[in-house]
Amino acid sequence: MSSEVESQQSQETNGSSKFDVPEIELIIKASTIDGRRKGACLFCQEYFMDLYLLAELKTISLKVTTVDMQKPPPDFRTNFEATHPPILIDNGLAILENEKIERHIMKNIPGGYNLFVQDKEVATLIENLYVKLKLMLVKKDEAKNNALLSHLRKINDHLSARNTRFLTGDTMCCFDCELMPRLQHIRVAGKYFVDFEIPTHLTALWRYMYHMYQLDAFTQSCPADQDIINHYKLQQSLKMKKHEELETPTFTTYIPIDISE
Repeated sequence: MSSEVESQQSQETNGSSKFDVPEIELIIKASTIDGRRKGACLFCQEYFMDLYLLAELKTISLKVTTVDMQKPPPDFRTNFEATHPPILIDNGLAILENEKIERHIMKNIPGGYNLFVQDKEVATLIENLYVKLKLMLVKKDEAKNNALLSHLRKINDHLSARNTRFLTGDTMCCFDCELMPRLQHIRVAGKYFVDFEIPTHLTALWRYMYHMYQLDAFTQSCPADQDIINHYKLQQSLKMKKHEELETPTFTTYIPIDISE
């Protein structure tokens, strides 16, 4: 297992010592290209972002470990058998299922409760977005493109109407940690496989993405473009390029419109 990804806050000793706060480990899937860097698992990134925000607030000390699921190390197989990440470890207790991880962050990790706001409108707004991306990539037809575009337009209209930095207000919450990784997959995989681009006239959505790109919680957890693309290549049984593991990873974070604060 590789643990080269570690939150800066987990190494700080000034002020509140890291020994005064719970030490949380998050095991995430490694890249399917090089087996070391962050992979393109949406749930892994979502919980990474949740926990990174808490580490920034110094309520926890966070360690993030990547595991190559194509060649899992013996100690991982011994401890977790066929379980796939994300896996959260809190004081020796391993939480293995996504819903249980969410519940544990909300109920048992200091500060976690504040991330999980209640907003039925937003919850409904962002659900099924990923399903529409996958249908577009598989079907490759205009109807599926339009279904995804219509969904993005609704999110844009919501952001415009609320006029807040994030989905529920001016501070991030669990819904942002869920939505933004999916928007990144739409940008990168949509462009690569079907030449789909988020329209520039969705200015509120682009402004939202701009704010997210400024945050360490997103940039530190974000997989490389190549890993997002390879994630869907594997789903479609497409071959990887030769020597792809030697390529320098790229990260699409530019904003195609002028953002006025």
